Amino acid sequence: MPVVDIPGSKSITARALFLAAAADGVTTLVRPLRSDDTEGFAEGLVSLGYRVGRTPDSWQVDGRPQGPAAAEADVYCRDGATTARFLPTLAAAGHGTYRFDASEQMRRRPLLPLTRALRDLGVDLRHEGREGHHPLTVAAKGVVGGEVTLDAGQSSQYLTALLLLGPLTEQGLRIHVTDLVSVPYVEITLAMMRAFGVEVTREGSDFVVPPGGYRATTYAIEPDASTASYFFAAAAVTGGEVTVPGLGRGALQGDLGFVEVLRRMGADVEIGADRTTVRGTGELRGLTVNMRDISDTMPTLAAIAPFASGPVRIEDVANTRVKECDRLDACAENLRRTGVRVETGPDWIEIHPGPVEGTEITSYGDHRIVMSFAVTGLRVPGISFDDPGCVRKTFPGFHEEFGTLRARL
Repeated sequence: MPVVDIPGSKSITARALFLAAAADGVTTLVRPLRSDDTEGFAEGLVSLGYRVGRTPDSWQVDGRPQGPAAAEADVYCRDGATTARFLPTLAAAGHGTYRFDASEQMRRRPLLPLTRALRDLGVDLRHEGREGHHPLTVAAKGVVGGEVTLDAGQSSQYLTALLLLGPLTEQGLRIHVTDLVSVPYVEITLAMMRAFGVEVTREGSDFVVPPGGYRATTYAIEPDASTASYFFAAAAVTGGEVTVPGLGRGALQGDLGFVEVLRRMGADVEIGADRTTVRGTGELRGLTVNMRDISDTMPTLAAIAPFASGPVRIEDVANTRVKECDRLDACAENLRRTGVRVETGPDWIEIHPGPVEGTEITSYGDHRIVMSFAVTGLRVPGISFDDPGCVRKTFPGFHEEFGTLRARL
């Protein structure tokens, strides 16, 4: 039975780095993800004047509740959305002038709901080019706090950034949320804030964050559930079996819910206390599924949908159009090039079963497109990629690990 060790969660590592930087004392992060995104986040902290020590198995961050040590800094966020959204928010709690820029891909991704909320809180924030996008400059002088309204219908990261900021403000925050996507990611944030000593209360659509700061701690990073989805899907489409240790009933990440989609399609799924196993049964049924809360796994399902016995319709995933690429269109285009019949709408995609032909997959620089269609390649000879190396964003060793799994299934 193949047992796959999945690298640490990108989402949890990014949040942990923010919390560690904001905490009073030295925090040790155990088994953090080492990838382009998280290395970029750590280097951004260093640019802001935080001390970050990195060893192969752990990172140590010397926290500064008062904000960045540097009075002035230029921070390059690479492709990382968490880096690009969280670090300007962290910097706003300090005192100094901080300039942020990002890759062309990240420059295209929206920031406006977050930056508008920060301005409503009195933050002096200026977009240097297109409004609501990088590059931007924060002239920080601390944040008083108070009440603010936020639309998090495009990305839950906007809400997470403000929640993480709350304890660093003088008065705390009351955040009124008018729309919210990917709720499980917010639950991750709340659980991690609790681990660092801050309890957020929820009153209807309002999140109430007290002032007072974070306590340093030792924090273990669990494996990335979104990355695990490719290995679970591999078992389902090949009739094999895959076990991922470190992800079980107590997992923080909502994307582990992808295995329940596989269960509905016919796979055997066993979720234990500290591990999850998926066994393929030789059957994949079609289904209609709402993936609003686990939308990062939408491409994984799309990539195996042609092997189902009936149509697979994925709904309520409009937010996937503003990820590293427009993932709905990217999945549809690549599937059509393999000969598969696909229909799409503003927030849905429907994929019909049928023969699948090998082709070169256009990645659009999106790690999740490559990793998803690698699963298709387990059943279809001739699947290749125009940019296989873009997986370095979250899993630099993906192709090697997946190749090992292929040989064992």
